[in-house]
Amino acid sequence: MSVSPEPPARYDDLTAIYLNCTLTPSPGTSNTKGLMDRSASIMRAAGVDVDMVRLVDHDIAPGVQPDMREDGFPMDAWPELWPRIAAADILVVGTPIWLGDSPSVLRRLIERLDAMSSETNDKGQYVYYGKAAATIVTGNEDGLKHVAMSTLFALQHIGCTIPPGADAGWVGEAGPGPSYLDDGSGGPENDFTNQNTTFLTWNLLHLARLLKDAGGYPAYGNVGERWEAGERFGYPDLRT
Repeated sequence: MSVSPEPPARYDDLTAIYLNCTLTPSPGTSNTKGLMDRSASIMRAAGVDVDMVRLVDHDIAPGVQPDMREDGFPMDAWPELWPRIAAADILVVGTPIWLGDSPSVLRRLIERLDAMSSETNDKGQYVYYGKAAATIVTGNEDGLKHVAMSTLFALQHIGCTIPPGADAGWVGEAGPGPSYLDDGSGGPENDFTNQNTTFLTWNLLHLARLLKDAGGYPAYGNVGERWEAGERFGYPDLRT
């Protein structure tokens, strides 16, 4: 089967944001960033405008409201970060693994993303409709698929669209073994990880291209205000 050596479309009008849930503040080494950088480099080479955020560098309050200062927290950086997320066509969540599960920074991110899920786009749909999303996971313990599973579920639940192969990651030996960027870890050379990261990135680009060209999802059968107004979009009338 013949495959074109060139990408099938242009992507230089797309924007992507990479949200790194490492527990290590800048300028410390983040192994998660090391793998995310591989994906981001493919996007940048395709002309995508890439934004990268290390969440632990920002004072993001816990909670499920758009601005937690209104609920008594003295500081909340989320309202400043949100416009950067809202503007992106592609959302990539990167995270390490701790004790086989998600770290606290990722759980807080999911809470704050969910806090915005009642916001709507210009069609009246939930604000994440039309965004392509995926996750990148690193660690030296088991739990990659578990963390990816819960993260991707949360992202699709709030309205993002998940392409095929939307998780990529690397885990070294069980126990206190080498991390992704450590000398001799084998992480950056691991062909399975490199393939999955590449496929994830291109599938995100293809999906984002399709969604943007289509103007997102049709505003039929998925607009909350119209449902609340009594429209049922073909759902059976149970009163008869």
